[in-house]
Amino acid sequence: MAFRALVLTQGNDRKVGGRIDTLDDDKLPAGDVTVAIAYSTLNYKDGLILTTGGGLVKSWPHVGGIDFAGMVEHSDDPRYKVGDRVVLNGWRVGELHWGGYATKARVKGEWLVKLPDSISPRAAMAIGTAGYTSMLCVMALERHGLTSASGEILVTGAAGGVGSIAVALLAKLGFDVVAATGRPQEGDYLKGLGATTILERKALVEAPDRPLLSERFAGVVDTVSGVMFARALAQLKYNGAAAVCGLAGGAVFPGSILPFILRNVTVYGIDSVMLPRGPREEAWRRLGRDVPLAKLDSAVSEVALSDLMPLAPKILKGEIRGRVVVDVNR
Repeated sequence: MAFRALVLTQGNDRKVGGRIDTLDDDKLPAGDVTVAIAYSTLNYKDGLILTTGGGLVKSWPHVGGIDFAGMVEHSDDPRYKVGDRVVLNGWRVGELHWGGYATKARVKGEWLVKLPDSISPRAAMAIGTAGYTSMLCVMALERHGLTSASGEILVTGAAGGVGSIAVALLAKLGFDVVAATGRPQEGDYLKGLGATTILERKALVEAPDRPLLSERFAGVVDTVSGVMFARALAQLKYNGAAAVCGLAGGAVFPGSILPFILRNVTVYGIDSVMLPRGPREEAWRRLGRDVPLAKLDSAVSEVALSDLMPLAPKILKGEIRGRVVVDVNR
């Protein structure tokens, strides 16, 4: 048996090249479940891997793609049978383990989650790691006690993959969403997802450089970090909360302890990669119930495996709106 894959290699200049190749099944890595992949996605981390490796890939040649959805083709794990629809996010698949940019993957059954009946494999990848991460952020804010009556929720990097779905999810749940973006031309798009207010990144970044600013936001979903997060943190209300999941603006932010000790602010770090199975299953159950799939269609574009290499630099530059679904069989 054989499968198609986007096979990546890294040259002496550390630049990554890719070609579509047909490989025998015995090239698949070790695992107890083989999945016939229907769709994958393009995420920021995928962009790093497709351009330079991002320091994430340890051996070449490599097959990237940090998430995928499809149907079980073979299973030695009693939890899965042939024909089960499954999704995978994280576990360093697409980094240390061959990933979703292929028509097949072999992985550990522990890494898989069965898809809710309401979500097709294509819809699962329209949601993808971005939407799964967004749901984890929303769940963290809910556990903190925030409700639609608490006040505005700020989403940074709102026009990106994680931000777009966070806006749509929060709006569906009745929250008043402030969408912060460096692309104000996407305002209509974000309002279509449910944002009530569009905040230009410039206005947030250029807010006064003080540890505490006027209280405005009950909560924050931060996908950016850097100065944007510092200014958002300074505007959280007393007993507010931030769910932090991204670092497109850098891993360091110029912060102060004052929001924590004077306003009782809490920051929740969101890891979507190594999260235990229970919270993963709960996140996908909630996505099956709460994600507004009809609205999400406006945030999705579909590409083939052969389109990925030229798209990778664009996602790193923040030039891609919403979600990119990859039909690996095209």
